[in-house]
Amino acid sequence: MTSMLYYLESLLVMSPRVMNRVKDLRLRRGWTQQDLAQAVGVSRQSINSIECNRYVPSLPLALSFAKVFGAATDEIFTLEIESGESEPTGR
Repeated sequence: MTSMLYYLESLLVMSPRVMNRVKDLRLRRGWTQQDLAQAVGVSRQSINSIECNRYVPSLPLALSFAKVFGAATDEIFTLEIESGESEPTGR
């Protein structure tokens, strides 16, 4: 029981963060943010927010990126787990 509580406590101090390679893939093609925005059907401001990791795209939009870039979604987007504390206490 104690190990289960420790596990649940550790999940609470970890926050997942979605990182992406959208800017890198866009620049490799020589595209502007506007070019990419038109290709996937969103605004240039949305592309900027995604590239700066201020906005995580919806699944349909992530799939649009995959199609436009000719890459798998997990080659474009990765989930990183960040720990909010160095070590949970109470163990």
